This record gives sequence, C-alpha cells and structure tokens, in this order.
Amino acid sequence: MAIKKKSANVSPELLGQFEKIVSSIPGIERKGDSVPYTSVNGNMFAYLDKEGKLALRLPVEERNEFLKKHKAKLQEAYGIIQKEYVAVPAEVFENITLMKKYFAASYAYAKALKPKPTTKTKKNDSGEGSLIRTVKVPTSD
Repeated sequence: MAIKKKSANVSPELLGQFEKIVSSIPGIERKGDSVPYTSVNGNMFAYLDKEGKLALRLPVEERNEFLKKHKAKLQEAYGIIQKEYVAVPAEVFENITLMKKYFAASYAYAKALKPKPTTKTKKNDSGEGSLIRTVKVPTSD
C-alpha cells in the first residue's frame, strides 16, 4: 500500500496519480519526499522528477517498444541520459490502465536485478539512531 507523504516539488494531482499506480502492486510503497520513487531489493524502478515527469525503468525490449509506440525519449536527469529509464509522456501517465501494465513490467524487471545494499537507520535501546547496512537477499520458495 502506498504511504502518503508530502512532496514539495510535485503537484498534488501528479503525486496522487503516481500513488494510484504504486498502489496497484501490493507491498510496494512510495518513498522519497522531494523526489517520490519506488524500489525493490534496493533497485529503484520508478520516480517522479522535480518537474513531475514520471520515469520508468524497463528491460531492453519493453523499453524499445515503449519509446517507439509512445514517441517517448530516454529519461534525462542532471544532464545525463538514464539508459534504462523512459520518460513517460503525460498522456500515457494519465491512462491508469496502461500505466499499471508498464509499472508492473518495471517492477518485475527491478525485482529480477541483483539486490543492492540499502542504508537504514535503526534505533538502539537508548532510542538513538545509528546507520546500518543491510542486504535484502531473495529467498527461494
């Protein structure tokens, strides 16, 4: 379920649309205050940039299909092209049914990637926070 957080840089309408899409996959939550994003196993797979444009991480075949079908471009951040991320056009972002499909593909792709270590703050017995590094290791069921 998506957790509602305030975002200083993104309009409430765009943030609401992003949260609807995020809530389509049980167990995924929106993270980030100024740059809302989602991740699995330490791998980010979707985010809203500071202008409120959605970026999705897709595997090569789906990425190429998306770019061609929607006349989209690769996402650019801070002058760098993010080769695995597509910049989602507004008309696609507004189509919740279509977005659920692409969001699910993005999630599946990120979930299949090698887990990355994540940094979390854990409170000790005295209530003070300390940084710990954890690695999420997928279990084989």
